[in-house]
Amino acid sequence: MLEKIKLQDAIGTVLAHDITEIKADHKFKGRAFKKGHIITKDDIPRLLDLGKENLFFIKITDDEVHENEAGERISRAIAGKGVYLSDEVKEGRVNLYAAYDGLLRINTVALEELNLIDEVMCATRHNNFLVKKGEMLAGTRTIPLLIKRKTVEKVENISLKYGKIVEVLPLRSIKAGLLITGNEVYHGRIKDAFEPIMREKIKKIGSEVIKAIFVPDEVTMIAEGIKNLIAAGAQLIILTGGMSVDPDDLTLKGVKEIGATITSYGASVLPGAMFLMAYSGEIPILGVPACGMYHKNTIFDLILPRVLAGEKIGKPEIAKLGHGGLCLDCPTCDFPHCGFGKGT
Repeated sequence: MLEKIKLQDAIGTVLAHDITEIKADHKFKGRAFKKGHIITKDDIPRLLDLGKENLFFIKITDDEVHENEAGERISRAIAGKGVYLSDEVKEGRVNLYAAYDGLLRINTVALEELNLIDEVMCATRHNNFLVKKGEMLAGTRTIPLLIKRKTVEKVENISLKYGKIVEVLPLRSIKAGLLITGNEVYHGRIKDAFEPIMREKIKKIGSEVIKAIFVPDEVTMIAEGIKNLIAAGAQLIILTGGMSVDPDDLTLKGVKEIGATITSYGASVLPGAMFLMAYSGEIPILGVPACGMYHKNTIFDLILPRVLAGEKIGKPEIAKLGHGGLCLDCPTCDFPHCGFGKGT
């Protein structure tokens, strides 16, 4: 509950909330007076300049929570593993930061439910976004100065229902095996362009290619090549070439030959429509279509971090990529700071 006090009568009282100052000419917005400040006679002129002819004395009833306490409780309810909070609550706002490099996971269902609650909010970065240690992930705050205790409890109950809203998943550092198919490459008629591209992408994300094998468009040799890579210790298999529906593109049949489980062939992403996702036991197999040679970013770049974060990728996960799955081939590529792959 708020009680209004005339400014001249407020000398000696304790300020119960932050007072914000906005300077349009200096493009500044910040705190002029901090909660807990004791009002003095010298403060009166500045408060008048800030448009304050009255101050408010707060009487917090049993069913109310101050904005800063509410902000702190709400942020703790939202933040999951790999997330830390800003040191100070300012006007009910708390920022959430990455505690380490990894893949940002946002529980979008829980986030929407939170934002349907009056007097609270949370804004985040995109789901499945690679983040670095110390980067801001989200911000949450209360809207009014005092908020009903039941409202805070509603937010806390969302986390109990769905789990934490904001998390950072660490990426595994794995040993990858690379199988490059195609008669033209195998017989040396053309120089392969896939291997250096794939090696660089794997290295950039903190893993390594331990072995690369070249095979022709022959089902048995493709299958044997995959087995060879697994036997060499590969924890992830990347296949390039032979992914289209042409009769002589046999990579898919080679994957089936080893008894792997195909979770998705074909993807709602451009570039990357002919992408293959499969598993040999627990070992992921990613089939990269020819677009991986010509486009800087494809479905491979969207799926790889999720695989390294331990996510099992199936048809539903790939189907959701259709929203935001269209790369615009911008003259200057700004990925991952663009909309490509960010619909989910």
